[in-house]
Amino acid sequence: VQLQASGGGLVQAGGSLRLSCAVSGFSLDYYTIGWFRQAPGKEREGVSCITGGGTVRYTDSVKGRFTVSRDNAENAVYLQMNSLKPEDTAAYYCAATGSRVPTSFPALYRFWGQGTLVTVSS
Repeated sequence: VQLQASGGGLVQAGGSLRLSCAVSGFSLDYYTIGWFRQAPGKEREGVSCITGGGTVRYTDSVKGRFTVSRDNAENAVYLQMNSLKPEDTAAYYCAATGSRVPTSFPALYRFWGQGTLVTVSS
């Protein structure tokens, strides 16, 4: 099982980025994929997740700005981030859990990809 996040970069406030999470070794139909972020000096927090059944969840601070989606044929999950704010600056990670219900608890995610850095300048 492998996950690989990509798509981070430097963007001005109000801009957009699209993160990708390429997965291998398992089917997206049976796993929930979560997006997490961790800013320097802060705890890792759940940003969004999408279950095998397609249920999505977002943390309040990104609702209306971020959209999670998946492409089973491509074995990939995406996080479209619009109207970015400086407080969105963090390392972003994708992770997988066998939970069939959406969850934002990092401890429930067994498999993790490496982070991709998102920096939003003011």
